[in-house]
Amino acid sequence: MSQTPTDRLLSKIDQLLDEIQEARKLNERMDKIAMFLEDIRLADVIQNYTAPRKLLWINFLAGLARGLGLTIGTAIVLAILGSILSKFLSIPIIGDYISQLMDYVTTYRQP
Repeated sequence: MSQTPTDRLLSKIDQLLDEIQEARKLNERMDKIAMFLEDIRLADVIQNYTAPRKLLWINFLAGLARGLGLTIGTAIVLAILGSILSKFLSIPIIGDYISQLMDYVTTYRQP
């Protein structure tokens, strides 16, 4: 059974109407999500103004965590770098420089 051009046009129109309906539903969902996010941001701002001690405490802990992480990360990177540099001690020119650097570090490491 072959469809007539009118039937094909009507089926395409039905398909487009279904797609438009789906797009409208998606837009409604996105609007709800946007409103929810705005409410959350507003609640966060209100909480910051009503509880400044909590805000200070959270920021203090965040700064402490960042500082601790930076310190530990730097120590790990320097240890790895020192280990890699110690492998180059046998190279004539670079090895002498690295050896002096390692001696300098060990003198300050000892009490």
